Amino acid sequence: MLFFVMRRLMATIPVLVVVAFIVFLMLRLAPGDPAASIVGSGGTAEDIAQVREQLGLNASLPVQFAQWSGRMLRGDLGESFFMKKQVSELIWQRVEPTVSLTVIALIVTCLIAIPLGVLAAWRHGGLLDRMLMGFSVLGFSIPSFVIGYLLIWGFALHLQWLPVQGYTRIANGLIPWLAHLVLPATAISIIYVALIARVTRAAVAEALTEDYIRTARAKGISEIRVLIRHGLANAAIPIVTVIGLGIALLIGGVVVTESVFAIPGLGQLTVDAVLSRDFPLIQGITLFFSVVYIGVNLLIDLSYLIFDPRIRY
Repeated sequence: MLFFVMRRLMATIPVLVVVAFIVFLMLRLAPGDPAASIVGSGGTAEDIAQVREQLGLNASLPVQFAQWSGRMLRGDLGESFFMKKQVSELIWQRVEPTVSLTVIALIVTCLIAIPLGVLAAWRHGGLLDRMLMGFSVLGFSIPSFVIGYLLIWGFALHLQWLPVQGYTRIANGLIPWLAHLVLPATAISIIYVALIARVTRAAVAEALTEDYIRTARAKGISEIRVLIRHGLANAAIPIVTVIGLGIALLIGGVVVTESVFAIPGLGQLTVDAVLSRDFPLIQGITLFFSVVYIGVNLLIDLSYLIFDPRIRY
């Protein structure tokens, strides 16, 4: 297993290099000039040229990429063009809201999607199964920001049960922290619930057709135990896999949802950085999300040893 972990860790290096290069190239080739944004509408061409020189934007693209890569290997993600702070410091300041939102959304998703998928597989072809399939189509069809605005209108403005926007740190109290995360976590979870519930339904429904399920039922084992111990347990690998792959959906949803609910996390920071064309900040956030995604999927791969002991790496 140690060899597998080392091999996977080594495989992440070229992935991060490719991600870094693509993001770097796309930012440089996109229209717009961060120096012109910094100078403002009243600046002259000489002012813009001076700012570009200070930022190192006059150098060729290979030189810029080599300089940035060298700093990154030393753990230096650079300094934000507009905020004049280290990118690593800005990311660290915004980590808590994003991690809180992501973890709550993931917990809510698994607690809802997996039982729904198991029940739909148990009643395959029945009313509950058809309702789940309809919900899955609906969940994939409605963007998360539309769901977010509907939740704000219903539960924050109309019923006034929850805060409209903002974020309260967990250090200020568990209840206020949860109250500010309920609506955004729900908005970001809808599409994720639809995905995992659908995969769970398909995997468990296939497992329930196997011979060992009929044998378990013939032995008089309770239906709940058959569903959980034999059906869900043997369908765990595809479910866990799609949970890991779905982290990308959560990361994308966080960027939009944090903007809708005015949560000062990495998603909102990403939007601000893109609008201001803050190259170092965008590159740093992208690498951070890439490392998180790769790390989560590495943990998912290791979990296969738990769900299927026959697997040996």
